[in-house]
Amino acid sequence: MAYYTEALDFFPQAYLQELRTQIMKSQFLAKNNLNGDFVGTRGFSIVFRRSAMDAVKQRFPWAAPYMDALLDPACNAFYLNPLVLGAASRVDPHIDRSLRSYCKTVETPVVVSVLYVALPADLRGGELVLRRGKSQVGRIVPVANKVVRFQGDLTHLVTPVAPDVAGERLSLVCEQYALEPRDLASIPELGLESKGAALEMGGTPAPRRGRRG
Repeated sequence: MAYYTEALDFFPQAYLQELRTQIMKSQFLAKNNLNGDFVGTRGFSIVFRRSAMDAVKQRFPWAAPYMDALLDPACNAFYLNPLVLGAASRVDPHIDRSLRSYCKTVETPVVVSVLYVALPADLRGGELVLRRGKSQVGRIVPVANKVVRFQGDLTHLVTPVAPDVAGERLSLVCEQYALEPRDLASIPELGLESKGAALEMGGTPAPRRGRRG
C-alpha cells in the first residue's frame, strides 16, 4: 500500500451515531491507559487474537461493523481503542507497538486503521501527521466518517486541539499485526485495558501498559 489511504462517507450515518453513543457511555472510558504521548486524552483498549473475533463482537457489538469492514484478513492480532481528544489535547510523535507489553519482540503493525466517528463543529487542530524518518509523508484533516489506513511502521502524531474548542474529537483506532506463532501465543485471546485496570476478559491479570513505540 501507499503510506496511507483515505476513504470518505465510509459507514451509514446511523452506525456512526450508535458508535458514538456506545463509546461515550462506556464504563471503560476514562483517562487514557496509553503512555505519556497521549496528552489529555481519554480511551480504553481491547486486545485480541483473530480467534476471539466472535467473542469481541458479542461483548462489544458496536465494534462489529468496524471489524467486518476494516480488519485485514492477513492479520491475526489486534489492538482496538477509542481515542477521545478535547480542548488542548494532543498525541506526541510515536510508532505504534502497543502489544510490546505482552511480547517484547513484537514487530510494528502491518497497518493501522482510523475511523473518525465524531468531531466538534469548531475543531481546530487535531490533524494526523505521518512521518517516515524526518520526512512528513501525510497530513490528514479529520472528517467525520472518514477512514484512514496507514503503514504501521510510520511515526505519527496528532496536532494539539485548540484550547477553546468545545466538544470532543472521537476516533476508533486499530493496530493490526501479523505475528509468528511464538509471538501470538504471548497475546491474550481477549483482554481489556482501561485506566487503573488491565484484565483479560476471563479475569486473569494482564500486563500493565508499557510505553508504545
